[in-house]
Amino acid sequence: MAPRYEPRRVEDKWQKAWIDMRLYHAVEDPARPKYYVLEMFPYPSGRIHMGHVRNYTIGDVIARYKWMRGFNVLHPMGWDAFGLPAENAAMAHGLHPEKWTRDNIAYMRRQLMALGYSYDWRRELATCDPDYYKWEQLVFIQMFERGLAYRKKSPVNWCPQCRTVLANEQVENGGCWRCDTQVTLKELDQWFFKITDYAEELLADLERLNHWPERVLTMQRNWIGKSRGAEIDFPVPGAEPIRVFTTRQDTLWGATFMSLAPEHPRALKLAQGTPQEDAVRRFVEHWSAVNKSRGALEEVTKEGVFTGRYCQNPVTGWDMPIYVANFVLMEYGTGAVMAVPAHDQRDFEFAKVYDLPIKVVIQPPDRPLAAETLEAAYEDDGVLVNSGDFSGMASPEAREAITEFLEKKGLGQGTVQYRLRDWGISRQRYWGAPIPIVYCDRCGAVPVPKEDLPVALPLEVDIKLVGASPLAELESFRRVPCPSCGGPGTREVDTMDTFVESSWYFLRFACPDFDMGILDPDRVNYWSPVDQYIGGIEHAVLHLLYARFFTKVLRDLGYVKLDEPFQRLLTQGMVLKDGAKMAKSKGNVVDPNDMINRYGADTTRLFLLFASPPERDLEWSDAGVAGAHRFLHRVWTLVHNILPDIKPAAVYQGTGEDLSPELAELRQKVHQTIKKVSEDIEERFHFNTAIAAVMELTNHFYKAMESLPRENLTFMVYREAVEAMLKLLNPMVPHITEELWQALGAGRSLHLEAWPAARPEALAESTFTLVIQVNGKVRDQMPVPLSAGEEQIKAMALNRPKIQDWVGDKEIKKKIYVPGKLLNIVV
Repeated sequence: MAPRYEPRRVEDKWQKAWIDMRLYHAVEDPARPKYYVLEMFPYPSGRIHMGHVRNYTIGDVIARYKWMRGFNVLHPMGWDAFGLPAENAAMAHGLHPEKWTRDNIAYMRRQLMALGYSYDWRRELATCDPDYYKWEQLVFIQMFERGLAYRKKSPVNWCPQCRTVLANEQVENGGCWRCDTQVTLKELDQWFFKITDYAEELLADLERLNHWPERVLTMQRNWIGKSRGAEIDFPVPGAEPIRVFTTRQDTLWGATFMSLAPEHPRALKLAQGTPQEDAVRRFVEHWSAVNKSRGALEEVTKEGVFTGRYCQNPVTGWDMPIYVANFVLMEYGTGAVMAVPAHDQRDFEFAKVYDLPIKVVIQPPDRPLAAETLEAAYEDDGVLVNSGDFSGMASPEAREAITEFLEKKGLGQGTVQYRLRDWGISRQRYWGAPIPIVYCDRCGAVPVPKEDLPVALPLEVDIKLVGASPLAELESFRRVPCPSCGGPGTREVDTMDTFVESSWYFLRFACPDFDMGILDPDRVNYWSPVDQYIGGIEHAVLHLLYARFFTKVLRDLGYVKLDEPFQRLLTQGMVLKDGAKMAKSKGNVVDPNDMINRYGADTTRLFLLFASPPERDLEWSDAGVAGAHRFLHRVWTLVHNILPDIKPAAVYQGTGEDLSPELAELRQKVHQTIKKVSEDIEERFHFNTAIAAVMELTNHFYKAMESLPRENLTFMVYREAVEAMLKLLNPMVPHITEELWQALGAGRSLHLEAWPAARPEALAESTFTLVIQVNGKVRDQMPVPLSAGEEQIKAMALNRPKIQDWVGDKEIKKKIYVPGKLLNIVV
């Protein structure tokens, strides 16, 4: 064994050895409990960054720990290879997206391998492979046949920079989730997945996800947005009634005007023939092209235009002016809002600007309200006033009673609505999976025959303009016969949202070589669901919601038996430097390659695990990395220094009765550490405190070695301690522990060893630490058996070399003993 720790030599050696040993090849074994651990797979953007390293290191620790616990572990890796990042980056570098993506995959694979991750690389997949996306094309066709995939003209979110459509979930605070460009609205023919058919199940099943962060569950509940309320019809003289949805039917008597979304189909129709027609048209044209996500509307000044028409409040009979307002969302409810300015802040602000009537119909319990003195809307529940027969009722009971009243009178009905909208999957980009549809003037939209799949993305294309797909101009791709009648047809030239590929990859990992269908039932049912999924909080609504939906669709198509794809979810924090997220533009990026070359993979892994609990953000510290490196050197040196003594020794197997107090204390510390580390990993994934416990044990070990006698019993306990330390550290720092394990003379990989178990008799408190003072100053400490008597303890203390140095030939005047704590020797 080399006297000095050389990380690169050790890591290169064992990474090659593990591949040769095929240690991480997962094979179905019904006799063993399975454990499927998965980190969200990366975009092959060019380089692995520290956020990736943290994510994958967390997953690797869990995988290695579960292996040692006896589980049959599946731990795969692949590439989310389609989409805008690869396409834009490739064109910026003058390359084809295919070459850019494949080159990046090769480079990033080498980076992952250099970090020693325990992936089963036989299962590697890339979503840009036709053998992968042909199966999602098949699912698309089956969804189309069931009415779950459909096409319609719709105002969609459009990113001018990326030149493509964005799903609602991809608009963040009014901007594109990728480039932050302000999103506009555009009318286009689009393909949608009918995720709304699964809204109730998606919401209800959140209650089953007991091991997901509450923050993620809340975000999904809010996005699905279930609302109980009533649909109410407001008559319009000479026209059809306007239907609204409201959750506050208890405020109906206070509705004084009507607000329509600019995209509402009746906004322009109502204004036709009125003096307001031109003003309404200008307003609608302007605001229909402006993104009105919830985040964007928070910043917008409330504006509107009168249509020149009125509707009637169905319970008061009042004529209510109908406005088109910029703060009303077409996607929520019916796109029409009964405006109650006394009890809705947006309506209140609008009414103040346009001098519209305000009527109080809900009184709070603690103070009276008057419309004339209102400074803001009162939006909470209260007691109804000015509401006919319902005055005096509390809001909750009034809502139910008013709903019954509306239903009896034929004025409305109780209903449930969802904020969730169908998932728009059409993308006007090249680098994606083609949508398997052919358009025929005679037959309409016709799915490609299943036996003709995949519809392969043509690679021999010329991509010149950023954001423009060449498929629309590629006649050899577009012009095809209609699969139904044989007449002339044209292919769909939009590609699928890349989130479609990432909505089922975790299932394909169970059987990536299966070519008889999308999934091998036996293997996917053995491995699924994913037991532990790891990724960033930014995917709480997008990827995680889509993956849950797609899993339920595959279940209903008969491909899987599970309802939910991920049993447990860990959302790791970001890696920061100088208080900010690492970014090239900020000059605070730390290259993983530099860290591996300077300190080694194990040091890099150890720091990322030790610096912070996994769910919290981690502040990068060069000093912290150096400290992690020093600790590994201490472990190496410790084993090196005692190796000649412990290599021939057997592991101590006794009950501890034959051990001296000092040796018993060391062994107790070993087993306390085993218990602590096991609990920290198993129950909390608190790798930082687990590592701290092993560091504490290492310090204790060094100190114990100063005074323990060099004899066989000591070496047997040393051997037990070293083996336990290496096993406990192995999931975190696999290379150095494997090297030291083999130095002990082990016959097989440490990876194949069982996780250590804390022995109850070793955990039991059999000693206490006695503080020894001379003339009131602490001079030493020693472990003392709990059974020792006072005179025995005093004799033991006087025999300590340090105490003998301080006492010498001086006269001992007295010995003051505080039971179980200290002994003060006065000389």
